[in-house]
Amino acid sequence: MGNEQTPQLPPTAAAPHRTAEWQTPLAATAHRWLLDRACALWTLLTARPVSLYAASVLRIGYGSLYLAFLLREFPHRDEIWGPGSPWTPALARQLFDQTGWNSILTLSGGRAYFELCYVLALVTSALFVLGWRTRVMSVLFAVVVVSFHSRAIFMTDGGDNLVLLMSLYLVLTASGRRWSLDARRGRLRTARTGAAPKLAKGFSAHQLRSARNTLTTVVHNCGMFVIAAQVCFLYGSAGLYKVQGATWGGGTALHYALNLELFQPWPALSRFVDDFPMAIAMAGYVTVLLQVAFPFVLFGRLKYPVLAALLGMHLGIAVLMGLPLFSGAMIIADAVFLPDRFFTSMARRGRRAAQLTGVSVLQRRTT
Repeated sequence: MGNEQTPQLPPTAAAPHRTAEWQTPLAATAHRWLLDRACALWTLLTARPVSLYAASVLRIGYGSLYLAFLLREFPHRDEIWGPGSPWTPALARQLFDQTGWNSILTLSGGRAYFELCYVLALVTSALFVLGWRTRVMSVLFAVVVVSFHSRAIFMTDGGDNLVLLMSLYLVLTASGRRWSLDARRGRLRTARTGAAPKLAKGFSAHQLRSARNTLTTVVHNCGMFVIAAQVCFLYGSAGLYKVQGATWGGGTALHYALNLELFQPWPALSRFVDDFPMAIAMAGYVTVLLQVAFPFVLFGRLKYPVLAALLGMHLGIAVLMGLPLFSGAMIIADAVFLPDRFFTSMARRGRRAAQLTGVSVLQRRTT
């Protein structure tokens, strides 16, 4: 026993301590980075409402688009949604069991009830565009769009699918804080009182007001982020779906689309465009590239030329294929990616141009 020696640890035994010494600052750095990102995200959600002008553009755009849609289909309202529609209320209710939608138009089969609903839908869309009691009108507008969409889901061109989703998302947003009658009423009230409205007295009332403002801000910001994510998903999925097709890869997809009688509002124009195969092949490749790349260019200045190219693409779809509702819905949805300074700059330029035009007209009249 006296000859036994204390066992010596191998030199590598100190490695775990050195590894722990390296991992501790790395873990602390990662933890700090995650906390900073979480704080930044929380500040972004709660500090202030984002993209108020974009939300107003969405409100005005989709409200006007659906109002124009209802006015366009006014002569055919009975065949599409009314008592004379081949898609009867009984068939619609059977489909409700599968889709989960519902419609106020199926509550009664009478003509007077249908005409009243149609008039109220027109009034609701117009008030939603004007921004009168926007919170209430946004809910009623969503009810109108859901009711008319689900009542005759197979009777329209499909462009109202995006309008349906956006009408639901806009309920969450504060879309009446800019370019609306509500905003004008608030400015007039402030001008009359000479200052901002007085806060409610008491600590509890102040806390409730602060919580309400924070909740409204968070819901609005989340609604705008959901709208942006919906548009990104739509473009990305459409681009990836096109990549899988042989016609898009071969550059012949637009050729076949231009020769479908269902999508030829002006056959002569379609034939004229089809006479340039190289141009329509390049347009097909550019379409796929824009749609696939769209979600990846939103955080830089490259998004502006991409949005301009998409604007031209949707205008071409509206004219050549006769799908104005779909194209209009997509053009309006793209506005969610434009910052507020873009809309304020455009508004200033518009007012300046109007003033210059008014001055020039006045000068011509005086001379």
